[in-house]
Amino acid sequence: MSSTLVAVGGKGSNPKTTLYVGGLEETVNEALLHAAFLPFGEIKDVNIPMDNSAGKHRGFGFVEYEEKDDAAAAIDNMHNGELNGRVLKVNYAQPMKIKGGDKGWAHQPVWADADRYMNELDAEKEMEALDTAQVQKQLAAPPAAKPTISRPDDPMAALEAAA
Repeated sequence: MSSTLVAVGGKGSNPKTTLYVGGLEETVNEALLHAAFLPFGEIKDVNIPMDNSAGKHRGFGFVEYEEKDDAAAAIDNMHNGELNGRVLKVNYAQPMKIKGGDKGWAHQPVWADADRYMNELDAEKEMEALDTAQVQKQLAAPPAAKPTISRPDDPMAALEAAA
């Protein structure tokens, strides 16, 4: 049977062991999700994020397995499967990222990536300095003389040299 695996990072400690489970029905809880995914291997953690304003879950959850092979088996068997009358979408979980733009919220502080940003900025400045130095070097160099090619058996070479 063909696998529906997607090679991306995960939410937990190992990117290949944490699964995103979407399309959960309102009555599904962590115990039911645990029971549904238990046949595929030893489960390390089950998490269903809650919507604080509504007091209900947001329709998705995360299942983290002990082994990569168990997670792969769960994806193969549960993706587009049914739980409580709803079709599930099961994939590897994406890593936590800084969200921004219109939303303006994040899972980590802005300064968390400051070192990486500063390193990229320094590398960019260094590349600009090298490019500028190379352009200045080319402008300062005298124009190269046109090379002459002479062949001993070329009758025109003798006439060009005489002219």
